[in-house]
Amino acid sequence: MSITSRRGQASAPNTAAFTSRRRFLTTALQTTLVAGAGGAALTACADDGTTPSSVASSAGHTLAGTYPPSAPPVADGNQALQRLQEGNARFVADREENLDEGIARRVAVSKGQTPFATVLGCVDSRVPIELVFDQGLGDLVVVRSAGEALDHSVTGSLEFGVAELHTPLLMVLGHQRCGALTATMKAVDAGRRTAEAGEMDYLVDTLAPAVRQVAGKPGDRLTNAIHANVDLVLATLRQSPVIGPLEKSGKLKLVGAYYELDTGKVMLHQ
Repeated sequence: MSITSRRGQASAPNTAAFTSRRRFLTTALQTTLVAGAGGAALTACADDGTTPSSVASSAGHTLAGTYPPSAPPVADGNQALQRLQEGNARFVADREENLDEGIARRVAVSKGQTPFATVLGCVDSRVPIELVFDQGLGDLVVVRSAGEALDHSVTGSLEFGVAELHTPLLMVLGHQRCGALTATMKAVDAGRRTAEAGEMDYLVDTLAPAVRQVAGKPGDRLTNAIHANVDLVLATLRQSPVIGPLEKSGKLKLVGAYYELDTGKVMLHQ
């Protein structure tokens, strides 16, 4: 099943038709602020500590989060997953229409947050979660660790997302050519841990079960290990006394997925 980059894709002939609504709204709002306050409102914030809301008031423009409007709340994990699917499709097609990071949205989420999904991804710089799913400020709880490796802090952060912020969806997102799994494979093959100081040995120990699980199986070994690791992480999370019961009660949907660096597509595990 495909969740169908802005990068690596040819631009559409009529690029004006695909102008980012995010950039349009942000630019328009900034222009209004400068015009309404004589060009001084935003610089005054840096000078005297004025809060964004009071800046908005002095500019005569409402920035209470009503403009631009945020997306409607999701009812369950299936709707949350659909929203991620739609966002990834925009990302792949280079049509980032709904990413909401303008001034009004920033002010709105400063008062509170209602994210609709929690995503565990890798620290890889080529996999920026919000961009991959074309989501804006306050939309996602994002936790990242090398190879999606779990520890107390990572697991606790995911539990916070689903239990305290009430996101109905938890996704574990592996990705193509994962460097952490590649390093783990090399360490396992050499019969050692890493040669580095610090905590990287912990990563190898944590990711090694996925590498060993796919030994001798047909197909690309690294890709197999990446998929196996996602499944192992999901299995571990289901043992959480917080996450497990939420899934069993139907309040939380858990899914595994794989991100293709080459295409920008996210594909769900079956």
